[in-house]
Amino acid sequence: MHRSLITIDLAAIRHNVRTLRGLLAGAELWAVVKADGYGHGATDVGRVALEEGAAALCVATVAEALELRSALPEARILVLGDTGSVDLAEAREARLELGVSTADVPDGVPVHLKLDTGMGRWGLSELERPGSGVVGVMSHFASADTDPAYTAVQLARFLEATASLAHLQRHIANSAGTLRYPEAHLDAVRCGIALYGISPFGTDAAEDGLRPALRWESSVALVKTLGPGESTGYGRRFVASKPTRIGIVPVGYADGFRRDMSGTEVVVAGARVPVVGAVSMDAVAVALPDAALAGDRVTLIGEGVTIEEHARVSGTIPYEIACGIVSRATRTERVVVDE
Repeated sequence: MHRSLITIDLAAIRHNVRTLRGLLAGAELWAVVKADGYGHGATDVGRVALEEGAAALCVATVAEALELRSALPEARILVLGDTGSVDLAEAREARLELGVSTADVPDGVPVHLKLDTGMGRWGLSELERPGSGVVGVMSHFASADTDPAYTAVQLARFLEATASLAHLQRHIANSAGTLRYPEAHLDAVRCGIALYGISPFGTDAAEDGLRPALRWESSVALVKTLGPGESTGYGRRFVASKPTRIGIVPVGYADGFRRDMSGTEVVVAGARVPVVGAVSMDAVAVALPDAALAGDRVTLIGEGVTIEEHARVSGTIPYEIACGIVSRATRTERVVVDE
């Protein structure tokens, strides 16, 4: 009935939490589980992250936080995104902490003041003396994955602005900052993409001791042989120059296998093969190894095929690939394992 299978390996999440915590000399690890845990499942990931020693969970919205609160009643939860006044009552009742980008600090809820040190997005341009409701001061790196010089500038600005605030928790490091800049660990780090075993640098996550937690599989629904001059898919982007066996896989961009992933590789019957032609909404064509048959498993992510590779083909970042995978129950079976 299902067109594909997504498996989330919580043992990999546990491993990654332990690996990241091993880099920290006294700083806390806060697990970023916004956007449903980057497509991995916020509640499942949040639970095991806390079990492995993460001190808090971070989300983007109050609605995300409330969903977590119902499943994890004792968790410390920080809402990173901008929060409207309409959400304040719910935030207070749910014992949430809020990131705030203005000098107007709400009453009755713990607040983390955001300082814009160079991201040019949310945040105050300068800090005033924090009031009693402020428990933390935060900022966000713009390019810790690519630009050490600018990262150093941002960190220096943050340290200077918060030098007199040792009684508050200071946090600025994301995954890239955690992995490359130990001087930026401060009181806490906020790790998202690395938590899921995906490299913030777009390289092999194993280089940093991380294990991918998501596996995505489908199967060959139909085998066809194209003759010379015959094509597959919209726009005839692939035209066979010789007799070519292809497999039609019932996954497409409606499932998160993006149209610009044409040309990437997947695994069929143990062999890496290219995606040929344009990715359709509900199907993709792959070149087949000689031994492949209808019904054979197709590994879209896993068996050495990584989200980082797909991102390079697509000209995007791994975050977008991970968050774009759709696990609607009407199309995809989702399984969580913890071994």
